[in-house]
Amino acid sequence: MTLETILPPERALFDVPGGSKKRVLEFFSTFIAQNTPSLDSQEVFARLIGRERLGSTGIGNGVAIPHARSPHCHSPVAAFLKLAEPIDFDAIDGEPVDLVFVLLVPEEADDTHLALLSQVASVMNDVDTRVGLRKSTSQRELHERLIEAIRRQTPS
Repeated sequence: MTLETILPPERALFDVPGGSKKRVLEFFSTFIAQNTPSLDSQEVFARLIGRERLGSTGIGNGVAIPHARSPHCHSPVAAFLKLAEPIDFDAIDGEPVDLVFVLLVPEEADDTHLALLSQVASVMNDVDTRVGLRKSTSQRELHERLIEAIRRQTPS
């Protein structure tokens, strides 16, 4: 399983209103629950916030990778949000975040969870990828650039 298979074009969201870490996580939780019948927005939000309490998922360079396990998630779900304005995400480098890659995995998906998180980190650690994503001017362009970056990082 690769990121490409769990990130359809409709889950690459462009110009998402930010405001705060809490608002972004609420936005994602509502969005994903509307598109995935087995998921409840309140439960998804609670799990993402619970994970943030363990330590910020802001990995630096304007990137955050909020992630959580959910017993109601039957297969991994990913979404990418390019925020309209950078927000404080308590990132390790103290910089505001404008690129948010969210990952939800089934409760028992240990190896899958770690492999997908590793893929996300590899993709988002690439400076050219981040620059390209920030230059995107549409949802379609954002998704295409993200998929290109994932393909470059994923061994065939």
